[in-house]
Amino acid sequence: MNKFRTPLKNVRGLGAAKTGTEHFVLQRLTATALVPLTIWFLVFVLGLINADYLTAADAVSKPWNAILLVGFLVAMFWHAQIGLQVVLEDYIHNSLLALALQTTVKFIAVLGAIVSVFAVARIALGVA
Repeated sequence: MNKFRTPLKNVRGLGAAKTGTEHFVLQRLTATALVPLTIWFLVFVLGLINADYLTAADAVSKPWNAILLVGFLVAMFWHAQIGLQVVLEDYIHNSLLALALQTTVKFIAVLGAIVSVFAVARIALGVA
């Protein structure tokens, strides 16, 4: 039966589980996006070490900083969720526990991303 499997079918993730490649590609894309975004974030935060709240809020409210900060937050939570999902799939063998943990991880990641983006938007729009 395996002699009929083509390399293209394997690459598309059409193996026994019918998935796999998508997580691999998404994790590599988010990791690639996080490299420059993390460097920018570290420079941005280190530049605000001795700043007061108003100075920091003013820095976050600049359009490019707000856009890059939102991109960093979304990529970070997405990358973390995908990574934890793969770890849970590999090491949790009880299906009910695995489902509960997967749901919890996804809920926390989505909630964290929404709250973080909302906080940046409030600061950027001058609501906070």
